[in-house]
Amino acid sequence: MENEPRGAIIQRDRETYAIVPRTPAGIVSPEHLENIVAVVRRYNIPVIKMTSGQRMVLVGLKKEDVEAVWNELGMTVGQATAPCVHYVQACPGTVVCKYGNQDSLGLGLALEEMYLDMNLPAKLKMGISGCPRCCGESYLRDIGVFGNAKGWTVIIGGNSGGRPRIGDVVAKNLSTDDAKDLVRRLLEYYRTHGRPGERTARFIERVGIGAIRKDVLTFAPYIPLEKPPTE
Repeated sequence: MENEPRGAIIQRDRETYAIVPRTPAGIVSPEHLENIVAVVRRYNIPVIKMTSGQRMVLVGLKKEDVEAVWNELGMTVGQATAPCVHYVQACPGTVVCKYGNQDSLGLGLALEEMYLDMNLPAKLKMGISGCPRCCGESYLRDIGVFGNAKGWTVIIGGNSGGRPRIGDVVAKNLSTDDAKDLVRRLLEYYRTHGRPGERTARFIERVGIGAIRKDVLTFAPYIPLEKPPTE
C-alpha cells in the first residue's frame, strides 16, 4: 500500500500499526532487548507480543512514529506479508537441550542468513528441530528439518493454517552441508515452478511429491539411487 510506513502493518482500528523486528532463530541480544524496552516506553507502545515464529511484535504505533522507532531499535524488518522467507523457527538443540541430537540453532541461523532475501511465490516459514520431538514444528512448516543421531531429516510442504498439512519427508540422515544443499534445491524448484501466492503445501498437493523425487532428488549426489525391483 502506498505511503504506508516502512515495515509496518495497519491494525484493526485502521489508525495504528504493528512492526516485527527480525530476531533470527529467536535469538535476541541484550542490546536489542534494551532498545526494545526503551522505544516501547518512549513512544508509549501498548503491546509487546511474542509470536509463534519466535519474534516480538510491537503493536499500537502511531504512523508518524514508525520510522523513528525503527531507527532507534537498530534492527531490521522481520517480514510478515511479503513473498519470501518470513522466519526460521528453531529449538535450542545441542546448545542447551539434553535431548538435542543436532545443532538446530546453528542450522537455523545459517538457513535464515542464506535465504532471507530470496524471492519466492509466497511467504515461507522454516522449522528446525534438534531431535525428533520437533519442538521447531518441523512437520508443519513449508520447509522443515529435524535431527537424530545419524543426521538431518528434511521435510517440505507442511502447513498449520486453515487447511493444515503434515509435510512430506524428502530425505533422511543427511550431513549439515547436505541438508543445506537440499533445502537450496527444494527452494529453487519451488521458486521456479510455484504459482504466485501458492504456499508449499498447496504446491506439493498440485505437483506431487513424486515430482520432487524425480526432478530434485535425482540430481542430489548424496541421495542414494533407488534400486530397481527384482523379479
